Amino acid sequence: MFKLDNTYARLPQEFYARVAPAKIPKPELIKWNTDLARRLGAQTESLTDNELAQIFTGQKLLPGSEPIALVYAGHQFGHFVHRLGDGRALLLGEVVDPSGQRYDMQLKGSGRTPFSRSGDGKAPLGPVLREYLVSEALHHLGLPTTRSLAAVKTGEMVYRENALPGAILTRVASSHIRVGTFEYFAARQDLENLKRLKEYSIQRHYPEIQNDSEAYLQFFRKVGYAQVELVTAWMALGFIHGVMNTDNMSIAGEAIDYGPCAFMDQFRFNQVFSSIDQFARYSYSNQARITIWNLSRLGNCLVLLTNHGSREATETLNEELESFGVLFEQKLASRMLKKLGVLNDEQPQDRDLVGKWLHYLETQQLDYTLSFRNLANLVENDAGFNFFEKTGAFQDFYRLWQQRIKNQNLETRAIKEQMNSVNPVFIPRNHKIEQVIEAGLRGDFSLFHEMNEVLKKPYEEQEQFSSYKLAPRPEQVVQATFCGT
Repeated sequence: MFKLDNTYARLPQEFYARVAPAKIPKPELIKWNTDLARRLGAQTESLTDNELAQIFTGQKLLPGSEPIALVYAGHQFGHFVHRLGDGRALLLGEVVDPSGQRYDMQLKGSGRTPFSRSGDGKAPLGPVLREYLVSEALHHLGLPTTRSLAAVKTGEMVYRENALPGAILTRVASSHIRVGTFEYFAARQDLENLKRLKEYSIQRHYPEIQNDSEAYLQFFRKVGYAQVELVTAWMALGFIHGVMNTDNMSIAGEAIDYGPCAFMDQFRFNQVFSSIDQFARYSYSNQARITIWNLSRLGNCLVLLTNHGSREATETLNEELESFGVLFEQKLASRMLKKLGVLNDEQPQDRDLVGKWLHYLETQQLDYTLSFRNLANLVENDAGFNFFEKTGAFQDFYRLWQQRIKNQNLETRAIKEQMNSVNPVFIPRNHKIEQVIEAGLRGDFSLFHEMNEVLKKPYEEQEQFSSYKLAPRPEQVVQATFCGT
């Protein structure tokens, strides 16, 4: 089994609080991620489901475990909260995989901490199932993300609007350091610990820049590039995070904290799913602006480490920030063009091609994921025309698109294969997740296990699971999602 370390617990006590996981009445394993456990170097075949449930609810601690709740601040919907922290999570420790990569192992829903405020520190079953499904789906879609190792029922009820079964998720991450962690110390003008945090973060995530004379600048570049890569990748898949607060932005460039998130069915530039995002701050199309805004918050923290905020350092970081905006546009355009089968160097008119396509999808209220898969069929023949209505807008796009892909001098089969390699058949559709949760609340996890298996091969046709690729019927459409806290 795992033997844990905890380098974060060796930082000063201002970084965390030591907390024991809450006692729970009847842990019962729902799902154990055998593939991830093996990747992390653990052989668990000899353990029973009951033993795994005891370990991954914190009832039995692994060797080397030092449970701590991390402190951080954050801008939540644009408003700064000076002290947030893990209100329902505990970092059990860190595991080093066979390649030497270090990962955090964290329980979510493990009880109250000093940062719980008025909350109970528990997690209802629904959000645990949602995070397991979506985080693992993003991993298999090829995105850097936190992952889910275990889901366990606690045997107790959690009270929100109604009484709901409780559960605990075990999350694995490169680390749980967030932009909000930097904001916590910067807001207190605690430059000593801010510097410690920067040095620890570099050593853990970007050791190649440890000896750089301008490590703060290189660190900013590394985090910025990682975030641009991540958000453009999920936008290309039609994903909406839902709560891109700075406390939900990992400096490791991994997607983290799956609350009111969702993949779009019908394409809409201004699509919002979060029930609490009343002003559409985190809408689909606004995710680009928010990425840059969040990075600006990190820059404000790092500049404090340069002679208490030198003007020269501020200007340098602002230049970097501006370059991230340009990079975001380039990366997103490149990803979208690959989805359209444009595989060679970008040409001046290519972004207009993307714009025409997305405008057509929005006007016709077409399903985002299915539209790309059906478009790929039109590379070789006209078999996909039964999916698209031949409006003037479509004919305009189609003519330009056909001309563009034919000018590449590539075999049509190669173009179609490339398109299908970046355009999934299966995504964790919101209405299917709701069906999984409803069944889980009845004690039936067969759909949960089945959906996990389907999402392991998102780019492959799986005819026996065709219902998972279909768009929702009107009565199945999920209008809003909730964070579960």
